[in-house]
This record gives sequence, C-alpha cells and structure tokens, in this order.
Amino acid sequence: MTAEAIYLRVGSLIADAPDLKADPTPETHRWVAQVLALIEAGELVNSASIATFKVASQNMEGPLRDLNAGTILSIAHQALAKAELHAPAELQGAFIAAGHAFDAFAAVGKALGTATGDVFIVDPYAEAKLLTDYAVLAPETVSLRVLTEATYSKALKPAAEHWRQQMKQALEVRLGAPRTLHDRLILIDGKTAFVLGQSFKDLATRAHTSLVRMPPDAGKLKIEAYELMWSSATLL
Repeated sequence: MTAEAIYLRVGSLIADAPDLKADPTPETHRWVAQVLALIEAGELVNSASIATFKVASQNMEGPLRDLNAGTILSIAHQALAKAELHAPAELQGAFIAAGHAFDAFAAVGKALGTATGDVFIVDPYAEAKLLTDYAVLAPETVSLRVLTEATYSKALKPAAEHWRQQMKQALEVRLGAPRTLHDRLILIDGKTAFVLGQSFKDLATRAHTSLVRMPPDAGKLKIEAYELMWSSATLL
C-alpha cells in the first residue's frame, strides 16, 4: 500500500471507530484487527506499542475494559500521526490533538476552502457552533447545506436565521429521520468526502480526532447515500 492509501485507510477506520467501551461485537473485533494489520504493515508504531495494542485488544471485557479501550484508540491515533508524516502534502494536517482548537479550525478551513460550488455538511448533533466557528470558513461563492437531526436543532435554528439575514452564502438546513445519521462529514462539490471523527460542537475539546479525505470510491458511496437522505429530509 502507498503512504497515501495507508494514511487514508487508518484515518477512515479511526473516524468510524466503534464504541470500544461497550460489549465487543464481531464488528468491533474486525475493526481492531484491521487497525492492527495496518499498523503492522505500515510500521507506524514501535514493537512495544504493537505488543501493548495486542494485549489491550485481547482484554476488551472485564474491569479494565475502559482502560484498554483508551489504549487502543491512543495507539491508533499515534499511528495516524505517523502515517500523516509520510502522506502527500495536500492530505497532511488532518490529525487534531485534544485541546488544539486552532488545528481543528485550520483543518476544517482547509477542507472547506477546496469547494467551488457546494458544501454539504452532515452532523447529527449540529448546533450554532457549526455555523459561527466553521461554516464561515467556506468561500463566499459556494452554497451551504447542513443535514442534522432534531436533537440539537433548537440551538441551530436561530443561528441559521441570523446567517440568512447577514451572510452572502446561501444556506439550507434539513432534518433527517431520527437515528439515521451516523457520520460527521464534509462533502465538497458532490465529489470529495471528508470524514470528521467528532461532531463540530465537541471538535478537539476532550479527545484526539481527525479530519481525513476518504478514498474516491468510498467517498462516492457516502455522497450518494447522504444525497438520498437529503432529498427526503424535512426543512428546518
């Protein structure tokens, strides 16, 4: 695998990480195995960290489950940071350490800045911060769409109304059906998909995260799926 492929794959896996603190499922074990395989194939962490990862993955039940879950995610993020160093320059800067608010701001701005016509943001927990801190980074010439769920829409609605009164960009916000949105995405011009590891309201506040461009084939599937959800969503 190329350095770019490894970086994109590790980033995508981290962005789609299951709840490691819950009772492990076959999908959880499969996810852990995939991360381990990439870490070993790409030589992304040292042998001691690989051994620690293996021990933690073999003890995902019992009183130390939370500790081992944290260990697995920490080593996975170390691997992502290492993979990022060898990735092409245009992909770098997507690993966001906890507490590094400016890095989050810069990474999102970099992704939004590539848009020429349409920015489609998916976040089931979107609230005003999405617009006030991040959507403002999109070029003024593009239209903005936000797909969310009703849980946080009360905080988002007045922000969207004020946006339409003042900002030049067209903005439309829609609500998907409850419990149907499982991703945090930035979809650019119907062609490129970026996966965000956390919702915008919590971005880099308490845990490491990432903003990673999906491989083209996988990104196309995400775009098609969420465009279909958008077409059936209700206007906020």
